[in-house]
Amino acid sequence: MRILAAALTFSLSLAGCTATDDAAPDTPEVAPILTSEDAFDDQTFAQPQVARVTHVSLDLELDFDDKSVAGEAVLDIQAQDGADEIVLDNDGYRVASITDGEGKRLRYELGAEEEGKGRPLTVQIGDARQIKVTYSATDADALQWLSPEQTAGGEYPYLFSQGQATLNRTWIPTQDSPGIRQTWDARIVAPAPLDVVMSGLRKGEAEELDNGKRAFEFEMDKPVAPYLIAIAAGDIDFRSLGPRTGVWAEPAVLDRAAEELSDTEALVDAAEELYGPYRWGRYDMIVLPPAFPYGGMENPVMTFLTPTFIAGDKSNNGLIAHELAHSWSGNLVTNAVWGDGWLNEGVTSYFENRIVEAVYGKKRAEQEAALAYANIEETLAEVGEDAPGTALHTDGKGELIGSAIAYDKGAYFLRTVEKIVGRDRFDAWLRQWFDNHAFQPATSAMLLADMEENLVRDEQEAEALMLREWIYEPGLPANVAKPDPKAFAEVDNAVNAYARNDILPTNWEGWTSAERQRFLDNIPKERSDEQLATLNRELGLSETGNNEELFLWLELALANRYEPAVAQAEEFLARIGRAKFVRPLFQVLWDQGEWGRSIARDVYEETRAGYHAVTRGGVDRIVEGE
Repeated sequence: MRILAAALTFSLSLAGCTATDDAAPDTPEVAPILTSEDAFDDQTFAQPQVARVTHVSLDLELDFDDKSVAGEAVLDIQAQDGADEIVLDNDGYRVASITDGEGKRLRYELGAEEEGKGRPLTVQIGDARQIKVTYSATDADALQWLSPEQTAGGEYPYLFSQGQATLNRTWIPTQDSPGIRQTWDARIVAPAPLDVVMSGLRKGEAEELDNGKRAFEFEMDKPVAPYLIAIAAGDIDFRSLGPRTGVWAEPAVLDRAAEELSDTEALVDAAEELYGPYRWGRYDMIVLPPAFPYGGMENPVMTFLTPTFIAGDKSNNGLIAHELAHSWSGNLVTNAVWGDGWLNEGVTSYFENRIVEAVYGKKRAEQEAALAYANIEETLAEVGEDAPGTALHTDGKGELIGSAIAYDKGAYFLRTVEKIVGRDRFDAWLRQWFDNHAFQPATSAMLLADMEENLVRDEQEAEALMLREWIYEPGLPANVAKPDPKAFAEVDNAVNAYARNDILPTNWEGWTSAERQRFLDNIPKERSDEQLATLNRELGLSETGNNEELFLWLELALANRYEPAVAQAEEFLARIGRAKFVRPLFQVLWDQGEWGRSIARDVYEETRAGYHAVTRGGVDRIVEGE
């Protein structure tokens, strides 16, 4: 009990960064540590209440031949009086030595491995409050090393990282928990002519070294969750999009990427108008090779993007709005534990829709919201209304149920609250939430308490809002604000006409991408070869430049064992590593028995090495389920 009491005192001493209602807080020098039971992160070995990392300084060299990074990490530590050890997370990096600030070697021990968590690295720090870890990391799960053949240019190798949720402990020695926010800086050495970007602001121009290499320096002076430290290196160029926005991409992709992202400055302006100033300086993006496992990753000042969002008509720019919104919900205010991941993704999905409405109009926003609601309904029909994993707050241990809960149910929670209390009151509340918790971790209990204190007017309104039910109970509460039924009225009529008489829509070309996706996702799932051939021929599905639509076509075709689509599916799976597309297509192949499994095995044998660990893990579970 003495340790817990001391830990509470220690954490509260760091929390002197509250805001008034009028002004956003300055960046706290050290972000607070939450000590409530619901803020305990059992996915880290760290004991931040005793000793915690506050700053990470990396000095690393990239070796593309060995697929490794090596160098030093200097960690600044804040600890209780008398604390003589610190526990770091380690999931594969190899430690050569650990010293204090004076160069004196420190004793350390690597503990037993726990599956999915790695091993604790316990360092005897004595009274040292800065340590240097000399180490290397080879084939780290967070890092994907691409051969030149896997890039658009085909001449140079490429590297990118994906640290969420707990993969950064495979290449960075620190305390890898979203509730332990840290500032950081880095010096990265890479072979010329490769360029390096990170999720921090670049300091000056690259330093030309004598050995044909270059050194790049970066700094993030705001405390961030460790999973947000990110790096990419390759043959990339930059294109400015506005006073504080720009995009990096391979030269062969840059023109298309810049055109697709030309609305970015307007998106940032809309976000600020809604919920306050953008506090990270620049908002740049990098369009990565197709092996990137996600649609996007909200790394501060450098959003990582899949090229699969490029459709030529900005129809997938909701993705950009989503990653931008994370600059408030997720990066500014971060879930303290992964069981509260909806605080990042659900709030962001709501915010995304508001940005889309402001920039692209209410019709498009309502249609995208309706697609999200359909996703919730489909998921609940599959897993059951009472499935524990369908509550927003979870214990973080169960299997995640796709995006429908944390993203879409979370968004519909806030959408419902907005409808009941009114948009003006809701917006004022959400803005003060971001202001008063800026650069801090948060929990579901904190958000609930904040709503009850700063939003709810009386007991009658509290009953109407059903806040606790939304956060802690499975399924959808009865008060859910359903989407506008008119959003897809034309499309739903077309679906019914096709289901009854195989009548295809006559204005397909004039539909939005959301309308096309709604049609493809709702037509009958059992189709004959003749019906599929007609569908493809008349609507040009296999020739679309929109990967969201192409995926839905391939999913439908493979589910019906449509041989003419197999070659395109194989090419798609070999070209794209985005888990959202890859896992479902392998699953639908696997569900077709030996016909599909033989295709899946052959394709996966060829493609597995090119997928990121995130994507591989999902497909491995499908294939190994045999």
